[in-house]
Amino acid sequence: MKILLVEDDVLLSTALKELLTANGYSIDIASNGETGLDLAMSVEYDLILLDWLIPKLDGISLCRQLRSHGYSKPILLLSGKNSNADIIAGLDAGADDYVIKPYNPEALLARIRTLLRRSGVSASSRISWGNLCLDQSTSRVTYNQQEIPLTATEYKLLELFLQHPDRIFSRGVILDRLWGFDDAPTENAVTTHIKDLRKKLKAAGLVEEILETVYGMGYRIKAAPERFTSVVETNQDAKHEKKKSAPVSMTSVNRVLERYRNSFAEQVAVLEQAKTALLAGNLNEQLQQQALHEAHKLAGSMGSFGYPEGSRLAKTVEHLLLENSPLSREQISHFSQLITALHQELTEPGVSSSAESISIKQTYRLLVIDDDDTLTERLQLEADSWGMRIKVAPNIATARSRLDLATPDVVLLDLSFPQTEEDGLTLLTELAQHHPNIPVIVFTGRDTLKDRLAVSRLGARQFLHKPATTKQIFQAIARVLPQRQTSEAKVLIVDDDPVMLTGLSALLTPWGLEVTTLSQPQHFWEVLIATSPDLVVLDLEMPIVNGLDLCQVVRQDAQWGNLPVLVVTAHTDAESLQQAFASGADDFITKPVLGPELVTRVLSRIKRVRSHAAGSRQTSREK
Repeated sequence: MKILLVEDDVLLSTALKELLTANGYSIDIASNGETGLDLAMSVEYDLILLDWLIPKLDGISLCRQLRSHGYSKPILLLSGKNSNADIIAGLDAGADDYVIKPYNPEALLARIRTLLRRSGVSASSRISWGNLCLDQSTSRVTYNQQEIPLTATEYKLLELFLQHPDRIFSRGVILDRLWGFDDAPTENAVTTHIKDLRKKLKAAGLVEEILETVYGMGYRIKAAPERFTSVVETNQDAKHEKKKSAPVSMTSVNRVLERYRNSFAEQVAVLEQAKTALLAGNLNEQLQQQALHEAHKLAGSMGSFGYPEGSRLAKTVEHLLLENSPLSREQISHFSQLITALHQELTEPGVSSSAESISIKQTYRLLVIDDDDTLTERLQLEADSWGMRIKVAPNIATARSRLDLATPDVVLLDLSFPQTEEDGLTLLTELAQHHPNIPVIVFTGRDTLKDRLAVSRLGARQFLHKPATTKQIFQAIARVLPQRQTSEAKVLIVDDDPVMLTGLSALLTPWGLEVTTLSQPQHFWEVLIATSPDLVVLDLEMPIVNGLDLCQVVRQDAQWGNLPVLVVTAHTDAESLQQAFASGADDFITKPVLGPELVTRVLSRIKRVRSHAAGSRQTSREK
């Protein structure tokens, strides 16, 4: 499917092209309205993405001209203008939808898909994993163009995993998905079908293992040898064109930001010139218009690259520059402070570091207490692939220091330390007394019954004898980590930071949760009604409408009053938390968000509500 993007911000248009190309669309870019009009009238596009403030012919005028010529393809207007009057003007000019900058990439893609569906652009898809292909239109599975004979259940099982490349499915969820309520077999049947599917794929020549067992959780599809792709063939041009799409990723955004990292600084430099001219009392109209243009672009793009505060500052600058009358002394001082704040914002890490920190926090923290340097180096090399962050303590004294600084999710403990009189049993005793909830795996070369009894009585979760492979060690760790599972549920996350939304969604999606993200809290009620979530996660500090307001709105409604609400906040003082609970919050999560804490709080809250509902239904039946 082909899209015309009309956008003069090089950084934003390049990032959008990367994102849309990665998701199966062919993109042409026009940097001004006149070029956009010429392309739209001469080339067949399935959709137009149109910025409002563009040179030569603005987006509203372009939209009106296209509609006056009978142009019927969907037009999606992109703009940093967010007043009701602006939105109405855009829709009245002929736009089919209106997205406010900065936008969430996944939300933008969803809007595009919706408009394409409405316009009748339908698609039948084939899903690929390397050279393995599942054709949903013919229900055939092939490897290197050779058909693999699968049973109906095996086909549905493979289709389920291919459609959800990042999702972990428990056997219970697979039973719910593939069988009806009355005819579902036991969970052992799932294991058998997985085993049979693996055999058939291997017999067909697929050397690499495609399905991964996630111990204690279920199964998921491994990453393909080449990046997972989905081939989409439109009904209009299926014979001539195949477009590849991939799951939404911040990688392309990071790549564009790195390429144009100096662009923000150059745009802020123009604002700096305007600031200097304002302070000197000689800001001319040309410089003011140039500064206004750069402020508008910054307001629309900075938030998309992990600088939401930068977008807010730039938007305020834009509003000041739009003042018809000369700025007052107070306004000039405010303008100067805003430019200084923008400079400071650019010194902070952007989307790359933010996305990285979110990714790190979804891993488990492992403390390895062992003086074997070779072993710990091997564990650290493989830790990322197992979702672990490792801290090493080569002796018991260092281990105590690390435990004082931070509480790990799991401990791997050797019993023997030649350089000290204390052995691992001493520390195990202390852990049992002071940290009874931390699972401990004893990994040692000692293998007497006396040691095993001592370890067992002190509450260690596993006894692993040296030597062992790193795989065996990580498998043992995976078995003792606290796991939470629930049947499918829906979660709505509201946060004005698109990077946080992406990170929180990535944390919850693999647990079988259907996650909806919303970066514009003013649209909360419409999205709540449309999605009917089982739980809501609210950021407390948001512009326009904050999390406390939204929480109170939920609690005051007769239908939604009992909906579980978790608030996310960086403020943990007693007054802030008291306000959150007074507004009706059920629980709070502190920033920076730790993955295991978020997952545990969300899943346990959903499970608790469902158990209560089930108990209420049972009581009603008994009456």
